[in-house]
Amino acid sequence: MSAELPEYAERVLEVAERIPPGRVMTYGDVAEWLGVGGPRQVGRVMALYGAAVPWWRVVRADGRPLPGSEHRALEHYRAEGTPLRDSAGGEPRLVMRRARWDGRDGRDGGDEAHI
Repeated sequence: MSAELPEYAERVLEVAERIPPGRVMTYGDVAEWLGVGGPRQVGRVMALYGAAVPWWRVVRADGRPLPGSEHRALEHYRAEGTPLRDSAGGEPRLVMRRARWDGRDGRDGGDEAHI
């Protein structure tokens, strides 16, 4: 990462880069994994600096794609095979139970590698 970024921003972006394709972490998950800050701080970092990392993998806890970036995010989710479903209103949402990743390596292939 760049030496110009605040340390917390660097740490958040490093977590975003670690999230495997097809998986997601919520803003709160990232903060919890780092052990500092909260969802709003993570969201602020992603809004300011997240374009250089797979931003679509850091999501809202309700599984709705980021407002204003829904179409771009959905393209990434579909390309990566991220679990999606249609909401009652017909809008695509992430299947958080299956897509959520807890930060472990997950090479064992089991479903244990998500929250």
